[in-house]
Amino acid sequence: MATGRTREEETGSKLKRRTFFGLLVVLAMPVVAFLLRRFRRVLPGVRLRPPGALPEAAFQDACVSCFKCADACPNDCIKFYGLEAGLDQAFTPYLKARERGCILCGQCADACPTGALKPFEVTRVGWLASVSMGKARVNEDMCFSYHGRTCGACYRACPLAGEAMTLGLYETPIVHFESCVGCGLCEQACLHLPQAIRVLPIRRAEA
Repeated sequence: MATGRTREEETGSKLKRRTFFGLLVVLAMPVVAFLLRRFRRVLPGVRLRPPGALPEAAFQDACVSCFKCADACPNDCIKFYGLEAGLDQAFTPYLKARERGCILCGQCADACPTGALKPFEVTRVGWLASVSMGKARVNEDMCFSYHGRTCGACYRACPLAGEAMTLGLYETPIVHFESCVGCGLCEQACLHLPQAIRVLPIRRAEA
């Protein structure tokens, strides 16, 4: 009668344990990835709400994720959060200025059936009165014009040029926060990599 396990049995037992722990690691990886995605989503200045959006809490309450704003957008700049952003934001709209800014045409707000996006007059006066997506911030350490290499791309892209943004020596951009509506067209147009001008969501820019 055998009094102990054979070498083959011990080897098999070790392999089973390794397989078990390996399986646990594989199963845990999606959970870790999900948590990391949730951490990344809080980084500032990455995503903006469409023009005419209510304050964030009211916007989330009013938005029914019908996707009509994106269907109406002629600039194809509106995207939607996925489940990784949390249930409070899942399937609600946003845009990433570096990829494509907002042309402030107002069609998304006109299409919104719940008032999460409020319609506005498509004029300089209307934008200043009703649109507050974010505020542009210039990183002078990176901006070409602040180092004598005249550029001006952000100024030429600004729909409120001369008011939300003016130019100094060598076309250095000067943002006037009280008039900046945060459309993101300046960030999209920036020639520097990474961008020397970024639009921060209004709730973070004013913190």
